[in-house]
Formats: sequence, C-alpha cells, structure tokens
Amino acid sequence: MDNKEISQAVIGRLPRYFRFLGELKDEGVERISSQELSDIMNVTASQIRQDFNNFGGFGQQGYGYNVEYLYEEIGRILGLDKTHNLIIIGAGNLGQALANYTNFERRGFLFKGIFDCNPSLHGKRIRNMKIMPMEQLEDFVKANEIDMAVLTIPKASAVKVAGRLSGTGIRGIWNFAHVDLNVPDGIQVENVHLSDSLMKLAYNINRFDNETLSCFDSGFIDEK
Repeated sequence: MDNKEISQAVIGRLPRYFRFLGELKDEGVERISSQELSDIMNVTASQIRQDFNNFGGFGQQGYGYNVEYLYEEIGRILGLDKTHNLIIIGAGNLGQALANYTNFERRGFLFKGIFDCNPSLHGKRIRNMKIMPMEQLEDFVKANEIDMAVLTIPKASAVKVAGRLSGTGIRGIWNFAHVDLNVPDGIQVENVHLSDSLMKLAYNINRFDNETLSCFDSGFIDEK
C-alpha cells in the first residue's frame, strides 16, 4: 500500500466495516460481494470498492471478498493486530463506565491504570485497578509502556493534563473533554463530544418532524 493520504471519511468507515465483517465471520459466511455488503451496511457498492481500493482492493473479479481475510486485513489497518496499553484520567461516572466495559479487551485495548485528583477516591478499586493520585501519572506511564490516555475530566483540567502527557512518550489521547487539545505532532487525538452527538440526533428528529408536518401542510393527507 502506498503512503498516500487517506481521507478521514474513509478511516471513519473502517471500524464499521470491521464490525459487520466480524458478524458475518461469526455467522460462517466465507465470501461476500460488494453489492451484498452494500445491502447489509447501507453503503453503496461503489463506495465500498473505492474505500477498499485505498488499501489495495482485497477482492477478486467474479469472486468478491473473502470475509475472514478482509476482516483480518482491516483489523491490521486499524492497528488491532497488536495490543494497546491505556490509562484513564478521571474516575467519575464516565471513567468508571469505560473501565468496566470489557469489550475493549477483546480488541486489544488493555486498561492498566486509572487516575484522579480526588484524594477520597485513591486506593478504591475499579475492576482490577486501584485509583491512583495524579502525582504518580508520569512515572506510571513510562514504567508501564502506556501508549494511549483516556481523558474523562473537565475541559479546564484537560489542557493541563494533555501538556503533562506530552512529555511521557504517550502516542494517543481519547479526549472526552469539551476542548480542543494542543499537543505535539507525534500525539494523535480523537475527540469524543457526547453532547454534539446528542444534538445531532435532536436535529435529525427535528428535521424528520418538520418534513412530516410539511407533508400534512401540502395536502397529502386525505381528510374524509
């Protein structure tokens, strides 16, 4: 595969391909065409082929795609053929919920520690981890080869914590704080704004309601 720039839109679809292919593999499906995958995923067959061509294609003319091979290759592209050591910073409700979500481990994401600035939480256990004070953050990251940090803290604290992480060798930050982080180029940041997603849902509901009302207003309803 060439070292060409892949669009974020394509990258954003890869986890969905991986999930659907995993389900097909578990169901015993051995091969699938782009059109069959299109019907399942509600993505056009042309878009699927274009996406896969960014990474070499994977298919054969007249045969389609080998499901298990394609699943493994997309997993490799996503970096799921290796394990990733993570820490959580922020032991509130969201941080605890993420720590207790065991499905991450199936994908190779291993939580190694959880930190919080609240002394009353220090020493308490979440699954197999003790909540640790922030003073131990840098030493723990370096000693345990942590490559990802999950931030579930207020935005005022997130900027400062991101700065501290920048000097530890961390590779990525999964950021749930409502703030854009300024980090060195070698650190990748994935922002998750839960309220943005909820507002998008509200917009789509509102748009659907308005379209339905416009049908009524246009006289499509036959009043007897």
